Amino acid sequence: MSAALVEMPALWASVEAAAATNGRAEGAPWVATGIALDSRQVVPGDLFVALKGEQTDGHGYVADAFKRGAVAAMVHAAPTIRRSSPLLVVPDTMAGLMALASRARDRARAQVVAVTGSVGKTGTKEALKLALAAHGGTYASAGNLNSSTGAPLALARLPVDSAFAVLELGMNRAGEIAPNARAARPHGAVVTTVEAVHLQFFPSVEAIADAKAEVFEGFAPGAFAVLNRDNAHFERLAAEARAHGAERIIGFGAHAKSEARLVDIGLSEAESTVVAEVLGRRTVYRLPVPGRHWAMNTLAVLSTVAALGLPLEPSLAALARLSVPKGRGLRHTVRLASGGSFELIDDSYNASPVAVAGALDILGRIAPGPGGRRIAVLGDMRELGSAGPELHAGLAPAVTFNRVDQVFLVGPLMRHLAEALPKGVVAAHTETSAEMAPVAGAALGAGDVVTVKGSLGTDMAPIVAALAARGADAGR
Repeated sequence: MSAALVEMPALWASVEAAAATNGRAEGAPWVATGIALDSRQVVPGDLFVALKGEQTDGHGYVADAFKRGAVAAMVHAAPTIRRSSPLLVVPDTMAGLMALASRARDRARAQVVAVTGSVGKTGTKEALKLALAAHGGTYASAGNLNSSTGAPLALARLPVDSAFAVLELGMNRAGEIAPNARAARPHGAVVTTVEAVHLQFFPSVEAIADAKAEVFEGFAPGAFAVLNRDNAHFERLAAEARAHGAERIIGFGAHAKSEARLVDIGLSEAESTVVAEVLGRRTVYRLPVPGRHWAMNTLAVLSTVAALGLPLEPSLAALARLSVPKGRGLRHTVRLASGGSFELIDDSYNASPVAVAGALDILGRIAPGPGGRRIAVLGDMRELGSAGPELHAGLAPAVTFNRVDQVFLVGPLMRHLAEALPKGVVAAHTETSAEMAPVAGAALGAGDVVTVKGSLGTDMAPIVAALAARGADAGR
């Protein structure tokens, strides 16, 4: 017997979408079950939004979107398609997408939480989604939809009947979070931390803190803010949150004044055991992921759960099932055809000084197999401006402290780290990841444990693929 088709719930009807965007629906009425901005990602039932960007214009891909099953396309220019194809014609498609996002928020009954910060946004968002799902239907931004286009897309996809919604808001320039925060109108906001990230576009870390504080500009009445009490910019963020109407500030961290305080932590190569006091209640819980940063993320999560007036027990049980997102520390055992295996930690999605130090800390806690080595493949950390050389060289103590045997370095900025390390530690340095992929791929042997990390723009994915390809079953 064939499997029954799963019907997706209706998300947008042509009449409501036209009213929300001040647009004009042309062609037959339609009902969309999803929204897509990239024609290659369209699935049957989607509304395709044709955005015009600096490099490409989505209007040139409308026909492709219909071939892939789009029920309609939002356009502000005449595409070359059959006249009978359903269109939603708007003055501007970017403004139209934001209008859908605002209308989705208006009609939703969900309690909305926005998550931002220099590092840890996606992991915290995923952990919070897991924790809130224990209390009711929970929607969260997919993947890393947190940009000036990704965040409104995520909000426009918000189902009407969700009990909770977790939206990730990112930026690399001032002014990018504010419009998305105003559209989201969160009941609460989490700022994971503020660090020296995107310094190329900011005069100081204080300016980065101010840009992150834009998340408070959309606060709904009675909102709360969950802030990292260990961070040097806690008071600055707290003042901004209060200025935008926050009725409650919850600090998390190891700081003695934290409302959600880390009392103790036991770290192993595969898990973390956390002892914490959360709003006056002492609790002990296990996380199936390693790293102090995951403990901190979950303190922010539990603070949010408590701020929403929910009991902690169901969320603590849910966090026991926490998993590492792809590209953010996911571990693989690569079995070699010649015998034995090595451990591959794929942390290749992005990088900053604090994130690389955290990845090296985890690497230092993993014992290599017999005859094996600790190996780090590190790529340039982008958008650090004039501080880039110093911040790259500054990773040397973390490499040494965590007993990394060899490093393979990618990019011109990593040359500064190479110069700061003892002789013999640097196994190779290349300008691009494509050059490094075969070098690193050939170097790994049985018993090794290797972590791969670098900024998205450095493109470390080919190196992860080359290492995984060493596996005995890679070609199957």
